[in-house]
Amino acid sequence: MTDQRRRLVLASQSPARLGLLRQAGLEPEVIVSGVDEDALSAPTPAELARVLAEAKASAVAGRAEAAGALVVGCDSVLELDGEALGKPADAEEATARWKSMRGRAGVLQTGHCVIDTATGRRTSATASTTVRFGEPSDAEIAAYVASGEPLYVAGAFTLDGRSAPFIDGIEGDHGNVIGLSLPLLRKLLAELGVGITELWSPAAS
Repeated sequence: MTDQRRRLVLASQSPARLGLLRQAGLEPEVIVSGVDEDALSAPTPAELARVLAEAKASAVAGRAEAAGALVVGCDSVLELDGEALGKPADAEEATARWKSMRGRAGVLQTGHCVIDTATGRRTSATASTTVRFGEPSDAEIAAYVASGEPLYVAGAFTLDGRSAPFIDGIEGDHGNVIGLSLPLLRKLLAELGVGITELWSPAAS
């Protein structure tokens, strides 16, 4: 029998996002967008996350190899004091970031965009999750920064890595902090007339 499932393309090189989709029974192809994130801006962190997600999805949706596919673009920023914080530029910035975050709460904003290249229809939205940071010591922050991990993640932290012990709790979707809100993705797909269960890989059916 021919597999009639729609192709799903993830416009991101994030292994965390790919892992979340696979855990949910999806097996997307990965096409990296190559979008220059620093060239884009928006009035608020939430809007910036959405604009970045739309740019990534649009860049990939316009390529021949994505023809006929559903393209998902995501991007995350940490909102702290009204400012959008992405990946720190270097170890010094990551250290300063953590010293300013500890004992406080920020909002992880993840923009999501889904484009159906078969119809040209698209939809987008941002999911917000409050993150309560613990109070790691200067020595713990130094050790974490030395691991290199905070240089590769938005907000200089992640829930599924070495910084997990320094996060006291969250309010909202756990997956959103890792990089993709599965409940929001389901809603966006539904807006385009696609049920998320229709995209499950055969092993998950």
